[in-house]
This record gives sequence, structure tokens and C-alpha cells, in this order.
Amino acid sequence: MTFIRHAAAAAACTLLALAAQAQQVYRIVGPDGRVTFSDRPPAAGAEAAPAGAAAQGSGGGSGDALPYQLRQIAARFPVTLYTGSDCAPCDGARNLLVNRGVPFTERTVGSNEDIEALRRLSGESSLPFGTIGRQQLKGFSDSEWSQYLDAAGYPRQSQLPPGYRRPPATPLVAVQARPAAPEAGSAPAAPAARPAAPATPPAGRTPANPAGIIF
Repeated sequence: MTFIRHAAAAAACTLLALAAQAQQVYRIVGPDGRVTFSDRPPAAGAEAAPAGAAAQGSGGGSGDALPYQLRQIAARFPVTLYTGSDCAPCDGARNLLVNRGVPFTERTVGSNEDIEALRRLSGESSLPFGTIGRQQLKGFSDSEWSQYLDAAGYPRQSQLPPGYRRPPATPLVAVQARPAAPEAGSAPAAPAARPAAPATPPAGRTPANPAGIIF
């Protein structure tokens, strides 16, 4: 009897362990970007994926995919690179950051609005231009940029996860959508009403001729 009881208890423990392993755990990303784990499906408006290999993510440029220490450095001293087309020094600065595993944001300068915005930021229109925290770097020098990255605490060897993908480059000045053209056959918008002109007294009206009679 004792043997049977022990066997039954062992079987029950095994079933509980299998049930715990079969229980689904969700990785939930809320509308505000916060990540939580739960054994319940997410509410509406939140994204979820099974926890595990897929929950580790493919990077996607998200700070949550970075190692803790690197994420702290990137939060204190964020790196932004301003580049242009057909710019060899810009390519050199980008390659340095990529090869060293520095998470950074890239802004492209191509339009007149971009150039004007760059002048307001750096005082010049030359490229590349970079910022590490509040420090500005004009032009590209491998030794100078490396020195400032060292001072900020960025590791010299990449510590990015294997599947990390940096965010795509975007224009410095966001492109605004033009207002939609009126549909064919639709009536044009009525012009705004003009304010009424102030009334003027008839010609010839004087204190001696209040009726304004003209002969």
C-alpha cells in the first residue's frame, strides 16, 4: 500500500509539472510601450507573443532589446548622426558606429528645409554632424569620435544582440502631407465673407444742408 501511495503521489507531481509547462505565458506590449508577462491573453489594444525564443525579439531597433548596461549608456548619451547623399565622411562615421555596435539615430539632410534646420542645430551646413549627448561633433575623425564614445562609456566591441536592427534613417525635417485636392465635380469652397464697409454720408451733406440736396 505504501508503494502504491508513493507511486500515486509521484504521478500527481508529474501531471502538475506537465500542466505548468503547458501553461501559456504571454509577453504583452501595451499601447504605451511597456512590456509585461502574464498567463492571461492581452486586452484589446495590446500586442502579445508567446514568451520564449520569440519573446527575446529580433531587435527592431528597440531599446528593450539592448543589454542593460548598453541601454543605460544610450539613455544617458544618445547618439544622433546627420548625413547626406554622396558623402564619404558620412559613410565613415556610420561605419564606425555600426562596427562598434553603438545604437544611434540617423537623420538625412537633403532638402532646403533640412539644411536650414541643420544650420540652426550646428551653426553650419557641413556634413557629417553628430551628437553624443550634448557633445557636438562636426566633420568626421575616427580618433576624435572614438575618444568621445570612450568617454561616454560605449564598449569598444559590439554588444548588440545578434538580431538587432537599427531604425531606418529619416529626414531631418518631417515631410508634411499636402491638403487633398477637391474631388471632380464638387463645388468650390465659398469665399470668405468680407467685412462690410463703413457707411459714409452722402456727398454734399453739411450742417447747413443736412439732407444732402445737390442742385
